[in-house]
Amino acid sequence: MDARFLGIPELVEAPSVAVVVDVMRAFTVAAWAFAQGAEKIVLAESLDEALALKARHPEWVALKDGPAAPGFDAVNSPGLLRSVDLRGRTVVQKTTAGTVGALAVKEASLVLCAGFVVAEATARLLRARGCDTVTFVVTGEDGQADEDLACAQYIARRATGAAGTDAAGFLRRAGESRAAAELAGGVRQGVHPDDVALCLELDRFPFAMVATLEDSLMTLRPHAGS
Repeated sequence: MDARFLGIPELVEAPSVAVVVDVMRAFTVAAWAFAQGAEKIVLAESLDEALALKARHPEWVALKDGPAAPGFDAVNSPGLLRSVDLRGRTVVQKTTAGTVGALAVKEASLVLCAGFVVAEATARLLRARGCDTVTFVVTGEDGQADEDLACAQYIARRATGAAGTDAAGFLRRAGESRAAAELAGGVRQGVHPDDVALCLELDRFPFAMVATLEDSLMTLRPHAGS
């Protein structure tokens, strides 16, 4: 498998297959939303679009980065979301990097959204599809976020079936990243003390997450099979 690792600004054309990685915290949060029963997640282009979707669908759950804000039901924190009952609900998610990265590759034939919590399921789906060339979108810090790059590199190794790939070094890099330090140090708002640990739980969930355009909206759903 030919793996490319690009930041969002480097995406000059739509790849055939894209894995969009946001470990801290968009796609860890998305995985937790599905674990809590969410049916689907709509990835919003902007805060205004998220609020407009919420206005049209009051039963939907809107969440964003940062502190709580009027019109939004939740914040982008796995530690806070894990106690929310989302059974049968649609979630609208807008974040600084993760949702932006997924929308940037919406024309790709296959778009997967990933973090460490769904790493093996993501790699398994890539293997099952026989993907020859995969673009990993490293969403944080314009492609320089080491937690996202480490996760992308780990999934790429697993997708090629590399036996004995040890996750410890990749997880250590993520745990020592700037994002981890900012979350742990209270630099960011809308944070639970367990967020970093939850983002570093390898293969917590057995599903991959596939994003497709549905009625012009980029929509994320869990994919349990291989």
